[in-house]
Amino acid sequence: MRKKISIVISGLLAVSMLFTGCGKNTTKTDGNNAANDVEVNGQEQSNDTENSNEATNKQADIVVIGAGGAGMSAAIQASMDGATNVVILEKMAQTGGNTTRATGGLNASETKYQEADGIEDSNELFIQDTMAGGKNLNNPLLVKTLVENSAEAVDWVNEIGGDLSVVGMFGGASVKRIHRPSDTSAVGPMLVKTLNKQLEERNIPVLLETKAEKILVDEAGKVIGVRATNSEGEFVIDCKAVVLATGGFGANQEMVVKYNSKLSGFNSTNHVGATGDGITMAIDIGAGLVDIEQIQTHPTVDPDTQTMFTEGVRGNGAILVNVEGKRFINELETRDVVSAAILEQKDQYVWLVFDQKVRESLAAIEKYISSGIVVEADTLEELAEKTGMDAANFTETMKTYAGYAESGVDKDYERSDMQQTLQTGKFYAAKCVPAIHHTMGGVKINSEAQVLTEDDKVIEGLFAAGEVTGGVHGANRLGGNAVTDIVVFGRISGTSANSYVQANGGNTEPTIKVETQDGNVIPEVEGNYKDGTYTGSGKGNNGDITVEVTVEGGNVISIILTSHAETPGIYEAAEKNIVASIIKTQSTDVDVVSGATNSSNGIIDAVKAALVNAK
Repeated sequence: MRKKISIVISGLLAVSMLFTGCGKNTTKTDGNNAANDVEVNGQEQSNDTENSNEATNKQADIVVIGAGGAGMSAAIQASMDGATNVVILEKMAQTGGNTTRATGGLNASETKYQEADGIEDSNELFIQDTMAGGKNLNNPLLVKTLVENSAEAVDWVNEIGGDLSVVGMFGGASVKRIHRPSDTSAVGPMLVKTLNKQLEERNIPVLLETKAEKILVDEAGKVIGVRATNSEGEFVIDCKAVVLATGGFGANQEMVVKYNSKLSGFNSTNHVGATGDGITMAIDIGAGLVDIEQIQTHPTVDPDTQTMFTEGVRGNGAILVNVEGKRFINELETRDVVSAAILEQKDQYVWLVFDQKVRESLAAIEKYISSGIVVEADTLEELAEKTGMDAANFTETMKTYAGYAESGVDKDYERSDMQQTLQTGKFYAAKCVPAIHHTMGGVKINSEAQVLTEDDKVIEGLFAAGEVTGGVHGANRLGGNAVTDIVVFGRISGTSANSYVQANGGNTEPTIKVETQDGNVIPEVEGNYKDGTYTGSGKGNNGDITVEVTVEGGNVISIILTSHAETPGIYEAAEKNIVASIIKTQSTDVDVVSGATNSSNGIIDAVKAALVNAK
């Protein structure tokens, strides 16, 4: 399908560009305007009331910090509950955060989809599995809240245009519980796309490339605003409530090592923005932390590209084999157990092995194969040769496992769910190592998503949801529980923030608004190209990107992506930003979009190739 996006900037991007000028007119703080120190909840706090200047500051009722799954869910739910003045701040150039990288699904119990499939599950069993997976370090009240709202979370996502209708098996679960898209694609991009559409329909402003620097409080420690920066400088948004949804700190190696020195040198599956900013801001105003040293590694990550192989590959039948060609673990054990077992193997890496049937059962596998990080072979012997595994051991391992799968009894490692015998060519293997994946610890909250101090006092006006919080997952997060977490507690935080606003003066008129009309991108310099229409191709993240470039009056006026295989929910920011930048500057020498580097480079290279004949 041809999609013309070149000369139009709308929705989320338009908000960011519209708002950037406000920094010139807002209060800035420097050494001469430093806040006085006050005591709040036993700690020294910064009194930022003198930064609240209604004449120059922007105004909002609720400021959501972070446009990942939790933040977007919070803003949308607050709007559904009646909030009319909600603004989201996002430091990256696109929405989504780590949610864009979620590949598995959303764990939920007692759902209509389980019932339709004849799956017997209960909230009690889901709670037991989650507590056991977290080694009973979890906060039982938060787990109960997570579980009892999980079925409604599935329905909510589907009601707003998402697709969570297929139920599968994941590690640490007693029964099939993870809800996924019907086309077996990754859950994250689907969810981000769905939430983005809701934000646009509800006219909720998202200020991209806008970094929250500090949560402002008054002398009593009550939230009164947020200080932020963008390309134009520093500014303040006065508000009644803040929802903190900045994610974890898995991409901040210094912070990881500070809290868990054993993980020094580990790679990370997280996006580059997962640096713990929200935790730091919360600490600054007296928030307590819980389980902060609990950091999870994902067992199946490509060591070269940091691509995470979703647990769904194992859930759909794949096994793990070491370099000696032998299985060594129940592949559906919890992530911490599997990760530890891999590190005990020779050379500390293993192979994720599956066959054609598994490949056809999960669309996410196609991305891994097209990225060149999966070894393919027509026979098991050939696969052993290509991977360097001991061939005799490997073929015997596969024969033995096929027998176990047929009988339904794994005599070696007691795996209960063996969906495939793994005897249907072609055969595949992906090299795997553990990498930092999720930070279970974070800001202390209660079941209403209110942020608490170390001694469990509520910080008025501050709410939090998602990976920035601690207590839900304990010592180990079960696969599929993160998406449940961001939707369930995202929605709760939005509802709680709105209730707080209504109890403290009610809604106000928005001062930060989404553009209602699409705006044309105007070239800022004169181009020097020959008029005409040109085509070109470049290599993106998942294959070739083909573009059609139109030149009129010497200027590039439109760029159409005629074909590509990029990941929904990730490449859109590259589309909008790269194309707009090329048209404005009449040059392909533009910056890539962080978090969508490969897609950005693919578009740039395709336009370069197209313009070769336009010079």
